[in-house]
Amino acid sequence: MPDDAKPLPPANLILRHESDAARERSACGHRYRLLSRGDEDVAAWAHAVDIDGAKPHYHKIATELYYVLEGEGSVMLDGEEREVRKGSMVHIPPGVVHGAVGKMRVLVVGIPDIDDSDVYYV
Repeated sequence: MPDDAKPLPPANLILRHESDAARERSACGHRYRLLSRGDEDVAAWAHAVDIDGAKPHYHKIATELYYVLEGEGSVMLDGEEREVRKGSMVHIPPGVVHGAVGKMRVLVVGIPDIDDSDVYYV
């Protein structure tokens, strides 16, 4: 291979723009599936979520990471209210009942990849 030749990207490389992902209802508001079920060989899922009053729920398997991109409000974590704003990161382990109040845009990462069968409402 010549020195200036670029190697081919791996077959499982995914580049997806939010504008290419369908907007759909979720437990937390509306989401855009950036990485999600149906994608092969992903270790986690990632959704851009417009939160506007997230219903309290928990996951038995997945850990979730919330990173607030815009807006502010609070998250409820096992009944305790915590304020969040742009730049806040929240780690939510399996079994923690969580929800949100306020209008926020959040990047939600779930590890491992989960589907709607791991969402339990209280």
